[in-house]
Amino acid sequence: MSNVELTKWDVVEHLKTEEDMVLYFEACLEEGDPALITAALGDIVRAKGMSQVARDTGISREGLYKALSGEGNPEFATVLKVVSALGLKLHATVA
Repeated sequence: MSNVELTKWDVVEHLKTEEDMVLYFEACLEEGDPALITAALGDIVRAKGMSQVARDTGISREGLYKALSGEGNPEFATVLKVVSALGLKLHATVA
């Protein structure tokens, strides 16, 4: 039996461009799972730089980590601040 080496996969390593981030966020939005959407925002924030997004939103780094963690439940106002700081837009279409 051969030895298999496992490494931890982190989506942040694959979010290199604005387009990568937008496509990832859109895919998560399509799933309709609030926890997944929140986690995706957290991933994108980590890819962009937590400190910069914290400054842009006026929310502490610790507050962002907590709100955008898998267990977080951020207020919608927080989500809107983060989306805006990331240069993203939310929009509605007919389902």
